[in-house]
Amino acid sequence: MEATNILPSGHTRIDHLEMLGITKRFPGVLANCEVDFSVKSGEVHALLGENGAGKTTLMKVLYGMYHADEGRILLNGEAVNIQSPTDAINNGIGMIHQHFMLVESLTVAENVALGLKSSREPLTDLEMVSDRILELAKIYGLEIDPNAYIWQLSVGQQQRVEIIKALYRGAALLILDEPTAVLTPQEVDEFFVIIREMAKDGHGLIFISHKLHEVIDISDRVSVLRDGRKVGTFQTADATKADLARWMVGREVDFRPEIETVECGEPRLVVRNVSCQSDRDTPGLRDVTLEVLEGEILGIAGVSGNGQRELAEVITGLREPTNGSIELDGEDISHLPPDARTDRLLSYIPEERMKDGMIKDFTVAENLILREHHKHPFSNQGLLNLKAIEEHSEKLINNFQIKTPSQDTLAKSLSGGNIQKVVVARELAREPRVIVAAQPTRGLDVGATEYVRERLLEERKSGTAILLISEDLDEIFALADRIAVIYEGQIMGILERDEATPEKLGLLMAGVKEGAE
Repeated sequence: MEATNILPSGHTRIDHLEMLGITKRFPGVLANCEVDFSVKSGEVHALLGENGAGKTTLMKVLYGMYHADEGRILLNGEAVNIQSPTDAINNGIGMIHQHFMLVESLTVAENVALGLKSSREPLTDLEMVSDRILELAKIYGLEIDPNAYIWQLSVGQQQRVEIIKALYRGAALLILDEPTAVLTPQEVDEFFVIIREMAKDGHGLIFISHKLHEVIDISDRVSVLRDGRKVGTFQTADATKADLARWMVGREVDFRPEIETVECGEPRLVVRNVSCQSDRDTPGLRDVTLEVLEGEILGIAGVSGNGQRELAEVITGLREPTNGSIELDGEDISHLPPDARTDRLLSYIPEERMKDGMIKDFTVAENLILREHHKHPFSNQGLLNLKAIEEHSEKLINNFQIKTPSQDTLAKSLSGGNIQKVVVARELAREPRVIVAAQPTRGLDVGATEYVRERLLEERKSGTAILLISEDLDEIFALADRIAVIYEGQIMGILERDEATPEKLGLLMAGVKEGAE
């Protein structure tokens, strides 16, 4: 793939961008304190920090979504005033958000064209937009159909649309927030080729990731934030994973939790010949059969959009199966509503934490008791026991290191990682018999990831059956006793952890059985 300079004329070419002394305050929170950060043309600069350390806030200041209380931004040595994302875009700065900013009912081309002037005003010249999308896609290997609707695309494909949208607008500097979360190992390798080509082409890239090995693989420099302050900026070549983790959390981190041998019991969760439809009215699951034993973690590996969500929703009662059965401790729960399954101590950590995991306009404390608010000790004859709720919430906030000004803070005010901690804390505190955990550590820092994984292993040790759905193969290998691979709604194979390799799983995740088993 030959690099081609695609920055349109009229856009700023960013040779060097500096953020100096950036301070940003919110009520009760000092999000950034006198932070310096810089990125150069042709460089990949990684930004690391715990959840709530101030990474996203700093980048939103750069992108014009927040206004700094103190500090300044220099572009090629000249001070710039970025008051809005439009100002950022006009200065050649693009941002790929962790939660994509796409309109699902529009096509790829319509999303890319949204907000831009057309050569055929007042009509939109979608043919010209589509041609440019295909040109960008060819240059950087971002295969996409300009006429496809966003709702028809997998999460990984939607990410490509966001990147193309930024490049279409002439981004010379691109902020990438957790860009590999939805990719297979092979796709990560291909994505890194794209990033290197972009850097070679003169783009500056800011790479935010919780996957330390990826930061080491792809970045030239790395800056670490802790509690809103910069710990330092380091040459990545001189750093190790252990160094990065220690700078982030201020202590040594155990990357490979010790998995004790547990004698598995009887099947607690049995999915037998289950099929269902997807939201697009196409087959979501096709004759899926699997079982999770007492004291076992069964990992589900696969590329995003291959039936993982449908599997989780069928088990938890959010989606009706078209055939087959689901049993919990020998009881057929195939057609029970979600609350009845919850009462049978089935816990669910959903992939879409903001949509399915919590009520964003409720407080942290209210979200922590959502499942049990009507039960003792949180409720007595229809009245909430505020003291019990307060004590329970404080305990979970401390145990899971949830960074919040108070338990009365609205959930929507928290960072994405801390929102995830609230969901995980609530679901694990219920002493469940079965846990369906979909991307339980997505967006969590290394310290919180370590804690959640240890808690899942404790649940396993206590006899809980855990279905772990994760696109992070490191997580699958670290936790799962057996690994099932899902592709286009079908289980391609189930391997013991000892016989599974990234290469075997990668082939199965791509739908290739031959050579994978």
